[in-house]
Amino acid sequence: MSVDESQPLITHLIELRNRLLKAVICVLIVFVLLVYWANDIYTLLASPLTERLPAGATMIATNVATPFFTPIKLTAIVAVFLSVPYILYQIWAFVAPALYKQEKRLVYPLLISSTLLFYIGVAFAYYVVFPLVFGFLTSTAPEGVTIATDISSYLDFVLTIFLAFGICFEVPVAIILLCWSGVTTPEDLKAKRPYIIVAAFIIGMLLTPPDIFSQTLLAIPMCLLFEVGVLVSRFYVPKEDTETENKIG
Repeated sequence: MSVDESQPLITHLIELRNRLLKAVICVLIVFVLLVYWANDIYTLLASPLTERLPAGATMIATNVATPFFTPIKLTAIVAVFLSVPYILYQIWAFVAPALYKQEKRLVYPLLISSTLLFYIGVAFAYYVVFPLVFGFLTSTAPEGVTIATDISSYLDFVLTIFLAFGICFEVPVAIILLCWSGVTTPEDLKAKRPYIIVAAFIIGMLLTPPDIFSQTLLAIPMCLLFEVGVLVSRFYVPKEDTETENKIG
């Protein structure tokens, strides 16, 4: 590799490092601002369960350091969660110069919509799914069994559900990208609608606790978002057509 060829590569690597550093600094700043309220944040996260525990039941910590590290871990995750728009902006600023004009028109709204959909998925899980799921699970405990959930296990459980709902709410974005790249078409997806509905319920069964409420509450939004994705994908020109227009232009 010649010196002239290596210079742009080094420049891109330096820019990538700087943007990653800015993203990390943003997360650290948010974390420092929130860490004082780490216990309050965990209390808020645990409220869908604690409000539905039987009288006298509480959450427990099975390890000595768990009461300290679990809220700190949650606060770090919340800091990343709140920093996502800025992190995506840094990714966009790094990638945008290499995109065609039509590709920029596609990617920019997709970045915004994918972020909003992920947040909506997490909010849906917290405000709709958790009350139903924890209400069902706490009511099915056998007589004489005291419910005492470990705070670390609870955090891992809810983060898994958050991630599942956040990702599954990205269905419209995935459909638009598949149609834009030419992998499929809105007409093909409409023809396969029955299979996709079945797949949505299977995904709901695999990603949620073993109760019909949470499975259905994940599958139904996925089916609705599938219809939204099919509808919106009609307004995006396939990638091959876009590249042809750019070359002609």
